[in-house]
Amino acid sequence: MPRESASVTDLRQTALEVLDRALKAGATDAEAVAYEGEEFSTLVRLGQVEMLKESGSRAIGLRVFYGLRAASTSSSDLSRDGLDKLVSGAVALAKITSEDPFVGLPDASEFGQVSGDLGLYFDDVNGQPPAERIEIARRCEAAAMAYDTRIQNSGGGDFDTATSHKVMVNSRGFVGEFRKSYCGFSAAPIAHDEHGKMQRNYWYSSSRTTRKLASPEEIGRIAAQRTLRRLGAKPVKTQRVPVVFSPEIARSIIGNMFDAANADSIYRHATFFDGMLGERVAGDNITVVDDGTLVFDGIGGFGTTPFDGEGLPTRRTVLVERGILKNYVANTYTGRKLSIASTGNASRGLAGNPGIGAGNFCLEAGELTPEQLIGEIKQGLYVTETMGFGVNLVTGDYSQGASGLWIENGELAFPVEEITIAGNLKDMYRNISGIANDLVFRSASASPTIRVEGMTIAGT
Repeated sequence: MPRESASVTDLRQTALEVLDRALKAGATDAEAVAYEGEEFSTLVRLGQVEMLKESGSRAIGLRVFYGLRAASTSSSDLSRDGLDKLVSGAVALAKITSEDPFVGLPDASEFGQVSGDLGLYFDDVNGQPPAERIEIARRCEAAAMAYDTRIQNSGGGDFDTATSHKVMVNSRGFVGEFRKSYCGFSAAPIAHDEHGKMQRNYWYSSSRTTRKLASPEEIGRIAAQRTLRRLGAKPVKTQRVPVVFSPEIARSIIGNMFDAANADSIYRHATFFDGMLGERVAGDNITVVDDGTLVFDGIGGFGTTPFDGEGLPTRRTVLVERGILKNYVANTYTGRKLSIASTGNASRGLAGNPGIGAGNFCLEAGELTPEQLIGEIKQGLYVTETMGFGVNLVTGDYSQGASGLWIENGELAFPVEEITIAGNLKDMYRNISGIANDLVFRSASASPTIRVEGMTIAGT
């Protein structure tokens, strides 16, 4: 039997064996998750390899139920003794934990998985020689360094790959598994102005297959351009102006909608979306979707999986439709607390109870170009970076350090730094006056460029 096939079969058999042992040890229900992965990472700085790492891991997690009690354990020791300890420890813990009327596996009728090839795994990621990966990182950094004489230093060029295989089984008949691959590289050049002041930025390319990666020279060039445009940055005076958020920053602002719609936060009354189901929470130009089934030209999205962390099929969920909050996002446990169905958003590692996680989460694109969004502004700010954590999901208050480019008469005029932008998410979502057409999934969450009216900039 080929090595890969034997490994896959062995992982599945291990999970089934642990499940069987847990039931024989007294668990009334059980769920096992087995994982195997390989990772590669290299960092090249100023043309020299500074870091090179390869690693592999195998581990298993077990969640057991003893009536209305639950406990979980995990281990990377897959020997017979290791598995014995895993099972006995989980069952012993379950017997002494407190009862919880909401715990338990989903009903058997709810299990399932998305059929067909979701394009999650590609052999070429592991087939690429390490020397080739290092050379791509080196070429990317070199392209950034050669772009302009003001770039004299570098945070490096890197290249990372990861492949994994996950198996999930439970005592209610679910058996599911999938494999994933990832590869990506980046450059982070450092530029100096005439006064010796330094600025740094980056750019990257990532995919599930090496065939879809951008050229190292293109990524290096973009990283250099993003760095150079920050030279000479200065603060601006305190004022209220329209603020345009680049896609990298907009996705975190829109991502707060997912956190605000988290059913666990709703149950605890710890979010400004509490009690807002069916109510207006944003302008009628806002539609926000979470979709764990997306496939782009045969390649699965970074948040795509055939089933969620409990074995329920992933799906498309509209959180906000034309400004109206349509759904909370829930797993089985939080859904039971709120008397709603799971939205297939259970997320879990090997140990612990499932949390709630997004699939491919995005704000749907608009029709304007980013240049058109900016062109309509007499004075404002284009934000390319934020710093710190300044979001209060209970009140919606938003305040973060920022840098970017000042907008003057519809044009990007000069770089800005050492400022703070502030507002309230409840107002910001209603005041998104423009949405661009540049939606691109570079990770599991994405947003096009957005324009928000009337935000406060604290500067000089």
